[in-house]
Amino acid sequence: MRIATSLGAVAALMTLHAPASVAQEVLGIFEGHTDVGKVSRPGAVSYDPELQQYTISGSGQNMWGAHDDFHFVWKKMSGNFILSLRAKFVGKGVDPHRKVGWSIRPSMAPDGPHVTAALHGDGLMSLQTRRTTGAITEQVKSADSLPDVVQLERRDGVYIMSVAHFGDTLVTTQLADVSLPDTVYVGMFICAHNDTVTETAVLSNVRVTVPAHAGLVPYREYLGSNLEILDVASGNRTIVHQYTGSFQAPNWTNDGKALIYAQEGKLYRFDLATRAPSVLNTGFALRNNNDHVLSFDGKVMGISHHSADDNGASIIYTMPADGGTPKRITAKGPSYFHGFSPDGKWLVYAGVRDSVIDVYRISADGGEEQRLTNAPGVDDGPEYTPDGKWIYFNSSRTGRMQLWRMKPDGSAQEQITNDGFNNWFAHISPDGQWIAYIAFPPDIPKDDHPFYKHVLLRLMPIKGGPARVIAYLYGGQGTINVPSWSPDGKRLAFVSNTTMK
Repeated sequence: MRIATSLGAVAALMTLHAPASVAQEVLGIFEGHTDVGKVSRPGAVSYDPELQQYTISGSGQNMWGAHDDFHFVWKKMSGNFILSLRAKFVGKGVDPHRKVGWSIRPSMAPDGPHVTAALHGDGLMSLQTRRTTGAITEQVKSADSLPDVVQLERRDGVYIMSVAHFGDTLVTTQLADVSLPDTVYVGMFICAHNDTVTETAVLSNVRVTVPAHAGLVPYREYLGSNLEILDVASGNRTIVHQYTGSFQAPNWTNDGKALIYAQEGKLYRFDLATRAPSVLNTGFALRNNNDHVLSFDGKVMGISHHSADDNGASIIYTMPADGGTPKRITAKGPSYFHGFSPDGKWLVYAGVRDSVIDVYRISADGGEEQRLTNAPGVDDGPEYTPDGKWIYFNSSRTGRMQLWRMKPDGSAQEQITNDGFNNWFAHISPDGQWIAYIAFPPDIPKDDHPFYKHVLLRLMPIKGGPARVIAYLYGGQGTINVPSWSPDGKRLAFVSNTTMK
């Protein structure tokens, strides 16, 4: 279903400074749209609620010099925010300098001040600004060319543009000496650079994120949560559920009909057909963290519950996948569960023993635990491959957190990634061919995977080769801690975060 609206019938009734209001359901997350400046062909916008994609069209001579003409899809915001989208022009276009992207403006005045991230039709990417009303536009060109991922962030008065060709890591440019008022219009725009034609672009993965405030106390204050599903082949993301508080770590049920996630100590089953969550019966275990995993056959669930009998330490239990009374497995804690062996005979987990975090395994019936790693730094996030031949995990032993693998008995440990990111939680696709994982930026402490950061989801062949980005998002802790592949291997579930009203 695609819903469209045009300004043609009402253009004559509007002034250049007054935005048009359009029903919220028509424009998704935006409040309205309007032509700014002088255009001969009124612009339009349509929203596809199933794909959560926008199609915008517009004319306009240019966005440059002392005057702008373009079509604008907007909402009003204050404070800090992160704007992100993936853009694709429709057709070859008439002028190579047609533009699409994000703009931040105090008003709809065509000669007003602004900060704009502009993707040109010829692949040029520039961070543009007009500092005062009627001033000449300035720009800083990005070192990247031919991008389609466009982010524009306002962070305490600094404007940061981050761009990439989808699959690559982001290239960043910033302006620190531009002054705009706190309350502004933010939105997507298109300019034809030729007022005799209309140009069109499709914008997907559109997100307007309000990040954590500077004084947020981790694990005491929480942002809102988006439950997202990523189509791995296309890179398109859809939000299927939102909550003003914190939920974390979704994994798929084996029939593909539901997702399991942790929310405020309880586990929830989210039905994908009805889009409704329901509490999963975990008996006495009501202080569960985000380390919960289904067995390969889908019959058993392993959970990590903070037991009052162990001074609140995380202890691993197993229980029927559809709910029931948990059975204690680990005698010692803290123990954080991460995976079953394919035959269901073993559980692997991260254990904190004498303040050292290593990977352990234990029989599914309990008993003595076996330590599999013993190296400096943190070893965490163990997960079996579907054929049971390897356990993948992450380790900080070589300076940054990187992905490793070993045989199920702990032998033959070898490093898999070696890059500038801190890489956590290797999740193997059901066919055993791919590894999906979360990458934190290098300024994050190597032994930490905190909430509320700019992070990447990346994909690499299990046989080796370059990794590519499959999602650019704001999240971190709880985004993808547990196996998150759909049973058919075509989709991934994850959590992103934003402040919600």
